[in-house]
Amino acid sequence: MERLSAYQPYGLAALRVIAALLFIEHGTMKLFAFPAAQMDGPLPPLLLVAALLELVGGLLVLIGLFTRPVAFILSGQMAVAYFMAHGQKAFWPALNGGEAAILFCFIFLFIFFAGPGALSVDQRKATA
Repeated sequence: MERLSAYQPYGLAALRVIAALLFIEHGTMKLFAFPAAQMDGPLPPLLLVAALLELVGGLLVLIGLFTRPVAFILSGQMAVAYFMAHGQKAFWPALNGGEAAILFCFIFLFIFFAGPGALSVDQRKATA
């Protein structure tokens, strides 16, 4: 099992990249209706801010640039999204559709504490 510890930075990088790609998709759905429209008509201001955070923040986390502060902001965004959009519908996340918001919140919180892992711009800057 100790041999697996050598791969921990790469596992963290994989989590960072996959979470960022999935998060970016939420922003592109709101802004560009891709891969599908999330809603019809213009975005309300609060959703426009959320979409920009999802797209720009997701891209920054994807490449691992300013990872910790961006992950902290995105974690907070998902906590707010959960309580504003999901928590009022029902108590249980499986019933209110909030599982993704909770998972993103805690994945980004973990990345805030753990750092970007391997293969990140932040790591390259630290070793240069």
